[in-house]
Amino acid sequence: MARLAGKIALITGAGTGIGRATALRMAAEGARVAIAEINAAAGEETAHLAGNGAIAIATDVTDEASVERAVRQAVGHFGGLHVLHNNAGGSTPEDGSVVDAPVAEFWRVMRLDVFGTFLGSRFGVPAIRASGGGAVINMASNLALMGIAGRACYTAAKGAVAALTRTMAVEFAPDVRVNALAPSATMTERVRKLMAGNAAVEKLAKSHLLGLIAPEDVANAALFLASDEARMITGQVLAVDSGVTIS
Repeated sequence: MARLAGKIALITGAGTGIGRATALRMAAEGARVAIAEINAAAGEETAHLAGNGAIAIATDVTDEASVERAVRQAVGHFGGLHVLHNNAGGSTPEDGSVVDAPVAEFWRVMRLDVFGTFLGSRFGVPAIRASGGGAVINMASNLALMGIAGRACYTAAKGAVAALTRTMAVEFAPDVRVNALAPSATMTERVRKLMAGNAAVEKLAKSHLLGLIAPEDVANAALFLASDEARMITGQVLAVDSGVTIS
């Protein structure tokens, strides 16, 4: 039997990269998937590729009304919600140290990565509870588990996501399991561009013990955490990092 048969999943930022790979993987395992994506065309493309009745919902995860509408629309269309993957996020080459990173970049990443996760959970968790329970998967980073120069904004945001994950796990058990993924540099188009101009990230990529990570590798981990196979796992930050944090 498909691992997510009968499940309904909402994935933010699923127009490209890890989010798209996760949408395709979950749909292939039987989930009915709602793609919440700020780029409407990219979201529609993911829905088409995922199949199995997937839908796209134009969503800005930093806007409360937009996120509430996305959850309501997904629940209204599919009849419930069992899996929320707060995937939307990301850094830019504007990041830096606490003394030289632009303040605007700090607030941009905090709104996208932290506030976006907060809002998704704010509206997604009640919907999951009303549907009989399920799982939330947040997106941290292996940089929340280690130190790296020149990424103060992003590391602060992802550290906050990791802390929020543990708090949510305590608050919403046993109805809702809450875990986070902590990937290292994953070879999405965005990361390839970031690596091209950041020596610190290029050095980090060379420390991967098992080779570079593909979006599908992170999607497989998200699928596991969404499935009943992970029914006794909550409050964890799972590193999908090719051994970077131990090397």
